[in-house]
Parts: sequence; structure tokens; C-alpha cells
Amino acid sequence: MTAVDGVVRARQSLPARIASRAGGGVLRVFLILVGLFWLMPTVGLLLSSLRSPSDIASSGWWRTFTDPSRLTFHNYASLLDNSTITNSLLSTVAITVPATLLVVVIGSLAGYAFAWMDFPGRDWWFMVVVSLLVVPVQVALVPVAKLFGQVGIFETTIGVIIFHVAFGLPFAIFLLRNFFAEIPRELLEAARLDGAGEIRLFTRVVMPLGGPAIASLGIFQFLWVWNDMLVALIFADSKHPPITVALQQQVRQFGNNIDVLAPGAFVSMVIPLAVFFAFQRQFVSGVMAGAVK
Repeated sequence: MTAVDGVVRARQSLPARIASRAGGGVLRVFLILVGLFWLMPTVGLLLSSLRSPSDIASSGWWRTFTDPSRLTFHNYASLLDNSTITNSLLSTVAITVPATLLVVVIGSLAGYAFAWMDFPGRDWWFMVVVSLLVVPVQVALVPVAKLFGQVGIFETTIGVIIFHVAFGLPFAIFLLRNFFAEIPRELLEAARLDGAGEIRLFTRVVMPLGGPAIASLGIFQFLWVWNDMLVALIFADSKHPPITVALQQQVRQFGNNIDVLAPGAFVSMVIPLAVFFAFQRQFVSGVMAGAVK
């Protein structure tokens, strides 16, 4: 160790010196333990979904490690035979996919317009969009329900999609506008000199550069809509509810059918996890890009 290193280390505080010394194997072991503890509920739900109702009633899911031969896929066969759960999964997909795509497309177009197009009252309109971020969903439930009832879309899939799109757009526009505004102006001006119009500029230049931010927005919107229960409980069709409402109804009607509830809850959780891990690289790139800018 040189004299300069000794001086630098002497100026470091005690927590900084402890952190620098523990930055190797000890810190990694600690992070692994935290990750395992964080995943424990997911692992418990998975193992519970693979156990028989009698085993679930007699012991905890951790007993599976001592007798793994009792695991079975019979619960998932029962789940596929439950038309309520399977139809609710289809209803959830029918709501989540359009609500996510519409927010991404409309938010991207509006974000580009607010970032790089000049029109009367642009800054004032953007302030209105930002002010809508603080409006809680609960405030709009009753008036929107009355409005949907008057126009005939209450308790319909279209009504749920419109509600999610309306409340997802302010955040989408705010996020993408700030990201698009960081694109170098020289790059856009060079594309305009080459004869690119606004549509071609948006599709060929802005969209590829904004891919990480758009992917992050899509993940956030997908997770919010898929896991939503409050809006679905009020606005969705009671005969074809989303998975969150369907599982809640199963608990209320048949409190002892854990053989259906456990695999149903795991399936409803693993799908958004799969979406997140599929776009994990784009999500991390978007977060890091926003942090650097």
C-alpha cells in the first residue's frame, strides 16, 4: 500500500472502511440470503400448489423438502378443469394486453409531441398532464362508474381498458417526454435535413433510441393492470371477471378449495414475472439511462 492509499484510507469514515473490506464474499453472501428470503413466499406458494389438500391441511409447505415424493400436478389438472379460473385468465389477458399497448403507443406519440413539436400552449398542456399524476384512482371511481353506466360500457371489458388507459397515460407521457427530450437535437436536425418528416423521424430515430424507456413503461403498465383488483372489482364484467377477482370469489364461496386457489394464485403471479424477466435487459437499460441523464 502506497502512502497516498494510506492517506485516503485514513480519511475514510469507519462505515466506509467496513463497507470496502466487506465488499467481497461477505457482501455477496448477504445479498444472496436477502434474495432467498425475498423469494420465500413465491417458493412456498409453488410448493403448496404441488401438494394435496390433505397435506396442506396437516403440515406446512416446508415439509416438502423431507418428503418430495408427495408432490403432484393434480392441482393444476383441477385448475384446468375449473372454467371460472381459465376464463378469468383469458379475461385478464383481454384487458391487460390492449391497455398496455394503447398506453405505450399513445404515450409515445404524446411524449414525442411534447418534447420536439411546437404547438400553442404546449407547456401549459404538459403541466395539466403532470397535475393529473396526483389524482388518486379512488377519487374517480364513483363519477366514472356513473359516466360508464350512462354510455353503456359499465361492467364491460372495454370500460376497464378505457379506465386503465386514462389513468396510465399521465405517467406514460411524463416519463417518455422527459426521456425523448434528452435525445441530442443535432441528431434530429440531421434527420430533418435528410428529408425525414415527423412520422419517419418518430419511427426511425426516436423510437429506437427510446426503446429502453418504452420497454420500462410497458412493464410497469402490464404489472399494474394484471395485478389490479380494485378497478376490476368495480368495472369488470361480473360473469367474466379477471383473475384477481375470480380468486377472491373462490375464497368467498369455497374457502377450503386450496387445491385450486394455490395453483391459480401461482399462475397469476408467474405470468407477470415471466414478462418482467423477458424484458429485464431493456428495463435495466431504461433505468440506467434515466439515472445517467
